[in-house]
Amino acid sequence: MPDALRQLPPVDVLASQIDAPRAIAVAAARAVLAERRRELLAGETGEGDLAARARAWAARAGAPRLRRVINATGVIVHTNLGRAPLAEAARAAVARAAEGYSNLELDVETGARGSRHDHVEELLCALTGAEAAIAVNNCAGATLLAAAALAGPGREVVVSRGQLVEIGGGFRVPDVIAQAGARLVEVGTTNRTRRADYVRALGDATGAILRVHPSNFRQLGFIQEVEIEELCELGVPVIDDVGSGVLADELDVLREEPPVRRSVRGGAALVCFSGDKLLGGPQAGLMVGRADAVAAARAHPLARALRLDKLGLAALEATLQLYRDPERARREIPVLAMLTVDDATLRERAGRLAAEIRHAEVVAATARVGGGALPLLELPGPVVAVSLPGVSADDLAARLRAADPPVIARIEDDRVLLDPRTLADDELTLVARAVGS
Repeated sequence: MPDALRQLPPVDVLASQIDAPRAIAVAAARAVLAERRRELLAGETGEGDLAARARAWAARAGAPRLRRVINATGVIVHTNLGRAPLAEAARAAVARAAEGYSNLELDVETGARGSRHDHVEELLCALTGAEAAIAVNNCAGATLLAAAALAGPGREVVVSRGQLVEIGGGFRVPDVIAQAGARLVEVGTTNRTRRADYVRALGDATGAILRVHPSNFRQLGFIQEVEIEELCELGVPVIDDVGSGVLADELDVLREEPPVRRSVRGGAALVCFSGDKLLGGPQAGLMVGRADAVAAARAHPLARALRLDKLGLAALEATLQLYRDPERARREIPVLAMLTVDDATLRERAGRLAAEIRHAEVVAATARVGGGALPLLELPGPVVAVSLPGVSADDLAARLRAADPPVIARIEDDRVLLDPRTLADDELTLVARAVGS
């Protein structure tokens, strides 16, 4: 063992055999030598090509960590895969904004300083009927900012116990209220909250009522909640976190999600919702509502900490522009297109994919919306089931993930499923190639 350790080459010698920038070559040499020492100390005596291992390490280090993957899971709003894919118009807008400087906070006509919120406020107001609007970096940030602006230190925020939810990443509503500096007042029970429960809790210290859409779960059975219109009649500012951001409220498939326009019409002071998820744009937290409430949010110090960057604003503006024409939005916004694709198109797409894959068959299965939206909704449709003799489902799924670009599938009943609902037409050949590689 000591001899084997002594025979390891110096870092500089190994680094000289790697065709990479000096810093990466040295880092690769050190990492591989450290790994080889651990192997020798563990009793592994097999010889390895250290130079080849170091070159592979350097290649991985130089490759981008964030990269495109192909979503073959059938989960439309897949949090792990970046939520909603952007429309072509939104991708083009991001490229234009990234090309050079922009008028992010400049009024080109007057030469004076402008506001980044102006790029999307008019669109948001036109699409929702709100008096004013701003955009921040995500919906959780929008809810935090709303609570801080309308309640804040020394004030109370009233919430139904049935809406004290936790969403992904351990993000809990009570923690949001605490970080806003306000005091949480719980009303009702887990499954039933009445108007009278809110009335009894209101007082001079009440800053706002917060209504939270339980995006990632549903209560069934003996339940009751107070609708947004009733809450807005109580004379206290209402913050309505509707979560998924439904602007295409004419779609029957989205009928279980709260539409933004209804909350605005109902009189909510601030309505918070996501820019991705079911809206189909970039990650963003959108806040629309009364002019005085939006002004209070804009003036709060958290507004700067949570603001949306120029690339997000570019993608958001382009996505909102598509909503001006509902038919175009359904065609060009990928999330809406996937939700409304007809069965014949899915079967044709599945058939083309199956024809390119040996031993593949088209079977009936279901897909889900995902992303904390419509947890009970299953989307019917054909799915391609790929099963290769002598290859386990786990091994095949791992091989697909190792492809370039990686293909992310799902496993059911010990077989790999490739769902055409979340596959673009130009991705079918790439998936087939990955299966055969």
